[in-house]
Amino acid sequence: MMAKRDKILDTLLRGTSDANIAFSDLCGLLKRLGFIERIRGDHHIFTRDEVEEILNLQPKQGKAKAYQVKQVRAVIHRYRLAGDDHDE
Repeated sequence: MMAKRDKILDTLLRGTSDANIAFSDLCGLLKRLGFIERIRGDHHIFTRDEVEEILNLQPKQGKAKAYQVKQVRAVIHRYRLAGDDHDE
């Protein structure tokens, strides 16, 4: 059975339900991948030393915004943060 954290990563990388990912799950995934979280109001800003992009996420009714999920997926692919078992 797949652990919840792997399920979130798997769902994100598949890209089949970008509008249906819980905001808290996305934030938790980024923290597990080594990102530092700063919060300003409802903006959750994620940075990581080796990553050029700054991810600025806001919740929408408890869900992550679809375009922000796409940004996170692009960063994970670009920097190969998912690990070998998720590489294409």
